[in-house]
Amino acid sequence: MRPRSGLLGLLGLALAGAGGVAAAGDGSPAAAHGGAAKGHEVWAVDQSNTNGTTSGGTVYVYDGKALEGRRAGEARPERIDLGAAAKDLCMAETASAPVRPHMLLFNASRSHGVLSFVASGHVLFLDAKRRKPVACIDAGLQAHAAVPAPDESYVIVANQNGKLVQRISTDYETNTFRLEPEATLDLAAGTTPSGAPRQDPDLRPDNAPICPIIDSSSRLAFVTLRGGGLFVLDGRTSPMQIIAEYDRATIHGNGCGGLEAGGKMYVNSGGATATNMSEFDVYAFDLGHFRSAAGGLLCFMPRPNTPAPKLVVSQDDREHTDSHGAALTARGRFLWVADRAGNRIVVIATATDRVVGEFPLSGRLSDDPSPDLLDVSPDGEHVYASLRGALPLSGDPHASTGSTPGVGVIEVESGGRSGELRAIARISNVDAGGLERADPHALRVRKR
Repeated sequence: MRPRSGLLGLLGLALAGAGGVAAAGDGSPAAAHGGAAKGHEVWAVDQSNTNGTTSGGTVYVYDGKALEGRRAGEARPERIDLGAAAKDLCMAETASAPVRPHMLLFNASRSHGVLSFVASGHVLFLDAKRRKPVACIDAGLQAHAAVPAPDESYVIVANQNGKLVQRISTDYETNTFRLEPEATLDLAAGTTPSGAPRQDPDLRPDNAPICPIIDSSSRLAFVTLRGGGLFVLDGRTSPMQIIAEYDRATIHGNGCGGLEAGGKMYVNSGGATATNMSEFDVYAFDLGHFRSAAGGLLCFMPRPNTPAPKLVVSQDDREHTDSHGAALTARGRFLWVADRAGNRIVVIATATDRVVGEFPLSGRLSDDPSPDLLDVSPDGEHVYASLRGALPLSGDPHASTGSTPGVGVIEVESGGRSGELRAIARISNVDAGGLERADPHALRVRKR
C-alpha cells in the first residue's frame, strides 16, 4: 500500500502531548484541502480504565454524519474495550498488559489504527474496518506517541521516559510489524553532529521525546523534547541519525502539534509541566533547507540551530495557556492551534505565517472544554476536538482539566478564519464511588 503525496500532520502532537503526536491533521490531502463530502468516522480514545481494572481504556467510534447532524450531542458510538481482546493480545505477545492508551494515528490508507500506551510502552495495531487488534509490541518504558510514515513502511515511537526514539517496520497487508533495535537512537547519551552532548543541562536538559512528526517524503522526522530543543532525524537510517539540532532557547519544550503545509513544517511548544505550566509557541521550518538540490539527499547541519526556524507566534506572556493540537482548514490556508488551558483556537494564515484571529470554545455548551487534539472532516466543514475530563491521567500537574469530557464538534466559519463549538458528544466513565473518570485524549478522523 502506497499513498499519494500530501500534507502530513500529527500529534499532534501533538504531540504532542506533551500530553500529543501531533495532534494535528492526519496527513491526507482531503483533511487539509477539503473536497466533496465523504463518509467518515471519528475515533476518540478515553484513557481511563475500564471495568475497574488497572489497564484498558475505550475507543469510541462515531459516525461522522451523526456528529454533524442536529442531534450530534446524542450520537451513539461503537465501543472498543481495550481491556478485552486488545489486552489479551498484548498479554499473549508481550507477557504484559497495556496501560493508558494515549495517542492514535492511522496509516495513510486508513486500514489500520496505531495506538500508543503512555504508561506501559505498548504499541497496538488495529484492523480499522474490523475493529480488531492484530499486533502488539512492547517498546519499553513509555510509548507516548507512535507515528506512521506516509509511505507505510515504518512507525516511529517516542519512548518518553526511556529517552529513546525507536522504529517499527510495518507491512499492513500482511499484518507484519517488527521493532527494529538496530534503528534505535538514544537521546540521553552521545553527541550531536556539532559535537555537543545530546542531553545537556544548558542546551537540552530533558530529552524525553514527545511527538515525532514525519514529513511527506517519509524521510525527515522532527522530534520535540520535553525540556526544550528539537532534533531532526533521518528516519530511514539504522540507527536513525540526527541531521539538525536545536537548543531550548531556540525551540521551547513540550511540543506536540505538528503539520506540514506549503513546503513548511509547523511545530509548536506547550506547557503542562511542573516547572512550566503555561507555554504557547508555533515555529515554521522550510523543508527545502534540509535537502540538497541534487538527488533529494538529506543535508546534514553541523552548526546548531541551522537552518533557523521562523517564530510564527509566541504568547508565553499570557497566563494559563497551553498550545497543543492543530489542524488545517480551508484547503490548507489556515492553521488552527488549540489552547488547552485557555479554551480557545488561535488561527494562523499559512501563506503569511501571521496570526489572523482567535475564537473561544467556552460558552453555552461548556464552561471549560479544554480542547486537546484536533482533526478535520473530509469536506473541511467541521473540526473535531477531544475535550478533556476533570481528572486528566497524562501529566501531573496538568493544565488540561475540563468539565465536559467528550468529542467537540466545531463548525468552520468565515472561510476557515473562525469557528464555533456547535455540539459535544459526551463520554462518561463513572466509577463505583460516583466519580467521573473519563479523560478523552487521542482523536482521529477516518475516511471509510
